[in-house]
This record gives sequence, C-alpha cells and structure tokens, in this order.
Amino acid sequence: MQLIPRYLFDNIITIVGSESGLPTEIMPVYTRHIKVYRGIDNTIQFRLLNSDHKPIDITPYTPKFVAFNDDKRKVIEHDGVIYQPTDSTTHRGKFTVTITENDLRNLSKQYLRYNIYLEDQDSNKTITYVDSHYDNNATIFVDDYAFPMPGKPGKIETFYQQTDTWISESVDAQPAINGSEARHTLAVYANEYEGNITIQATVSPTTAEADWADIYTLEFDGSETQPVVWNFSGVFSWFRVIANANPTNKIKKVLIRN
Repeated sequence: MQLIPRYLFDNIITIVGSESGLPTEIMPVYTRHIKVYRGIDNTIQFRLLNSDHKPIDITPYTPKFVAFNDDKRKVIEHDGVIYQPTDSTTHRGKFTVTITENDLRNLSKQYLRYNIYLEDQDSNKTITYVDSHYDNNATIFVDDYAFPMPGKPGKIETFYQQTDTWISESVDAQPAINGSEARHTLAVYANEYEGNITIQATVSPTTAEADWADIYTLEFDGSETQPVVWNFSGVFSWFRVIANANPTNKIKKVLIRN
C-alpha cells in the first residue's frame, strides 16, 4: 500500500512598513509569489513588521489588497481582516485576505501583480514594500489545475433559411471528453420569438454528410423574458437547432454546455 503525504499549511507572507524608515541592507519581504487556485476560496495571511522585524500594531488602519493584470487593470480588491486579540505577540500585525472563488472565475491561468497598503480613518494611505529598495509590488499566480473550471459553452447565433425552416450553424458536442455518458445543457435566449426551436444531434464525425435526429422541441409564445433551459443526456458529435419561424432579431443566441 502506498502512503502519499499531503500538507496543510497557512499561506503566510511577511511585509514591512515604513514607520521609522528602512535600513540600508537589502531585506526581501514578500518577494516569493503567492499561488492561488481557481474553483475555491483562497485565504492568505500577512504579517506587517517594522524595519527591526518587530510586528506593528495595525488596528488604527484598514489593510488593503489590490491585484492588477498585465494591462494594469485592477482585477481583485479586498480589505484585510485584522487578527484579534491585538495585544498578543503571536497575532500583532497579522491580517488575512480572502481571494474568493468568484474573484478568479473570469481570470485565466496567469501571473498578476499585487500591492498592499494601509489606510487610516482619514483615508490617508501608507504603502508597504517588497524590500529596502522601495519596490512595492509582488507576484501572484492564478492556477487552474486544482479545480478545473467548466469549458466555454458552444454558441449559436447564425441561422440559414431553407424553405420554411431556419437551420443554425453546428456546435461541437465534444464526444471525446464525455466518455460513455454525457450531460448537456441548452439555453435559448429569446426576444419575443413565437414558434418552435428543435435541438438536433448527429453521431457523424463531420457535418458535411451528417444524419441529423431530433432530440427535443421547445415551444415559445413570445412572452419569455428569461433564458429557456433544457437538460439532456447522450453522447453525440455535433448539435444544431432548427427554428420553424424567422429567428432574426428574435433569437439572440443559443448556448450549449457539454
């Protein structure tokens, strides 16, 4: 039997304040990059020290955390939560920042820059530093391997008229990733559309000579204000939808998630 150890650590980063100036020696502080994972809340601990490596009482301040992408656009911003009790040497100067699952939902795997500063009751800001060279940004890495996120849904926006029906473009059903079972979700975004929408599927490897089969038909009376959603199962190669009424400006889009 194999024994595989796993480790549960607090992610603690030490930073330095500028209460009484900084010494002349190089003193790296939070130069190691932080790794956070999509799909889960990530709580990071910070501890603020002065130039003598002693913890600073930060209760008069609100710690602020901001992260930026390569375009210098702010993508994450949170207030830090200060540890209590403040008179304990163990907890003095410590605060946590929680980067939530929702913060990372729309971020791809990438490196971000982040800064930490302190804000007092009068909104005066005090920056903290990476080292004694007064660098004030550090690196955070957004990883997506721990909790893989769902892929982007297939999108249908184009229809082609054939006699009295309108046939959509085809969407890949991704049979390779679905194995022997597959669950799909169809969402139709309608705008005063009156008619039927039929979802069709094929097991042909290409759409050039595919044999299409009806899976289900949704009926619309024009009063729908929310997306109409339908779930179904099956392993297919391609999907498309057919409208029996003109969908132009009436069907905004159809999304299919495999």
